[in-house]
Amino acid sequence: MNIHNKFTTIIIIILTLSIFTTLTTSFPHFFPNISSIPPSLIPNTTSGAWDSFNKLSGCRPGQKLEGIAKLKNYFHYFGYIGNFTGNFTDDFDDVLESAVKNYQRNFNLNATGELDESTVKQILKPRCGVPDIVNGSSTMNSGKAASIEGTVAHYSFFPGRPQWPPRRRNLTYAFEPQNQLSTDVKLVFANAFARWSEWTPLTFTETSNYRASDLKIGFYSGDHGDGEPFDGVLGTLAHAFAPPAGLLHLDIDETWIINDVMASGSSSAMDLESVAVHEIGHLLGLGHSSVENAIMFPTISSGVRKVELDRDDVEGIQVLYGTNPDGNGTTGPSFGEREVNGGTRGILGLVQVLFLAIGLILYVF
Repeated sequence: MNIHNKFTTIIIIILTLSIFTTLTTSFPHFFPNISSIPPSLIPNTTSGAWDSFNKLSGCRPGQKLEGIAKLKNYFHYFGYIGNFTGNFTDDFDDVLESAVKNYQRNFNLNATGELDESTVKQILKPRCGVPDIVNGSSTMNSGKAASIEGTVAHYSFFPGRPQWPPRRRNLTYAFEPQNQLSTDVKLVFANAFARWSEWTPLTFTETSNYRASDLKIGFYSGDHGDGEPFDGVLGTLAHAFAPPAGLLHLDIDETWIINDVMASGSSSAMDLESVAVHEIGHLLGLGHSSVENAIMFPTISSGVRKVELDRDDVEGIQVLYGTNPDGNGTTGPSFGEREVNGGTRGILGLVQVLFLAIGLILYVF
């Protein structure tokens, strides 16, 4: 072997080792709970990607404060500030005031246009990376009439209302092969898909053919080539693209809990299924909702589990695809009892309280 061939062989070996090292050190980490996480893998942070916004609490129009430019970038990213060229300034101008008011309306806050404590607290929460306002239009809090008498719907769709065509009711999904996900993690996604098939004629089948699958799921870090980079622990957790793109990306740097997130005891622990159910809603064509109990509400706090579809979610998805022919309209097998923070609450609980109250009244009189 001559010197040139030896040199070429060495270069190939170095590149191969480099790629292998990159792949093996970028695997996502999943844990049943915080006690199972090795200390070396617990994120060395108790704050989120947007923690610096805390110092802006109390800021109002007309003021100038360091950090406002970053906040403007935040609102621009999520659609509250439209097309803009150049650099943002630290001035609390009319553009920011309008963005803050629209944000407050979407999140059911007092539309003061000021960065009051409740508004900043909401901004700090981890959230989905899909914008709340797309192409200048927001229907998160538009008060649409729902099909259930006496209720108001706040679900939304992507512009043009994209959806999977009638001939595509059995959608396949696959996982990024380089992530090398375990069976337990894949089961979390199977359960998340089942939350939506429970209410619609859609079915979801895992396939090993990543390239040919309808829906492609992967965990990535930072800038991963789709123009929407992740930002590390907390901040933006995941994002997904409307039909027929079928792409679901999750931040590899999060502390993903696949079992008991309530027992995690970590300020950065995120429930994987809760986030997956939300992002699948985007894969099917739903936008964000202003109903806080809805799966499609844009934010979710660490340590929270929210996996059962709310009536608002069901209304929205059935506008796109209709009802499950094997179900019962909007009174499916689990509607009315919601698993939130590991507990059960809902209509049945309210009925039980009413019956107890009536019984006490009859007993007294």
